[in-house]
Amino acid sequence: MARVTQFCVNLENKPGMLAKLGAAMQRAKVNIQAISVVDNVDCGMVRFVAAPAAKAKAAMKRAKMPFCQQAVIAAKLRNVPGELAKVSARLARAKVNINYVYGSTGSPGQSAMVVFSVDDLVKAAKVLK
Repeated sequence: MARVTQFCVNLENKPGMLAKLGAAMQRAKVNIQAISVVDNVDCGMVRFVAAPAAKAKAAMKRAKMPFCQQAVIAAKLRNVPGELAKVSARLARAKVNINYVYGSTGSPGQSAMVVFSVDDLVKAAKVLK
């Protein structure tokens, strides 16, 4: 479990925009570790965790892609049934609210990276230690 930087970019909802973001990360040699895209009629909000974060930030500035960033919790969970339920229950017992969650899974049996936006980062970090 680690506290990491999440980036949020609003992309116009048209062909090629996610490719533009991906190409900017590729040129900067940045790996997108977990991603979520929520769409509406006009734009898509892309939330992602990337490494190295400083290079991701610089790449978006070079590409003139307005973005914001925030601290979130990234946890490596076993990719087995019930693991998300177990972690979510631990946070609930500690009265930590999960605003949203997304992730990136590996093959069964490997670890999955799950990103949690929570209302109390400090308490969540202690609970998930």
